[in-house]
Amino acid sequence: MRRQQLTARLMTLAQFGHAHWFFGNVYEAVVRIPDRLAAEAGSGCGHARSPLAPGSPLRYYVPVLPATFPVALAALWSGWDDCPEGRRWLVVAASCSVSGAAVTAVLVHLNLRLFFTAEQVPAAEREELLRTWYRLNAVRLVAAAGAWIAARQAAAHIPR
Repeated sequence: MRRQQLTARLMTLAQFGHAHWFFGNVYEAVVRIPDRLAAEAGSGCGHARSPLAPGSPLRYYVPVLPATFPVALAALWSGWDDCPEGRRWLVVAASCSVSGAAVTAVLVHLNLRLFFTAEQVPAAEREELLRTWYRLNAVRLVAAAGAWIAARQAAAHIPR
């Protein structure tokens, strides 16, 4: 029973973390944060020299990072034996979460080149990097949404 309660709490936390992740990334895409940061970096003035400098999106995501894929993996481990009906949702939540984290790792590498380099990125390369950023962000949005929905479904199948 205690393990089921742990799994339920982990799934609640995972839902929060993935919703935060999803809506933060939607916001970045809608208001075109990458374009703004790239324009600042391209102008040579006012661009963040550190990924944790004021204005960096990383400062928004880092505090909630533990509530995403680590919690989804912990819930998968915790609920595997106690939640056979929700097992597939636990697997989907963890898989989507890890996939989204992998895409995020690629995006962080891309962000370092695009926004946080000392040298100015040529305009043509900057435009290609921005297109890549938006494509990968769409994949990340699908993964975050899938993890969020699967966490919700898994939570509904946990006996209480």
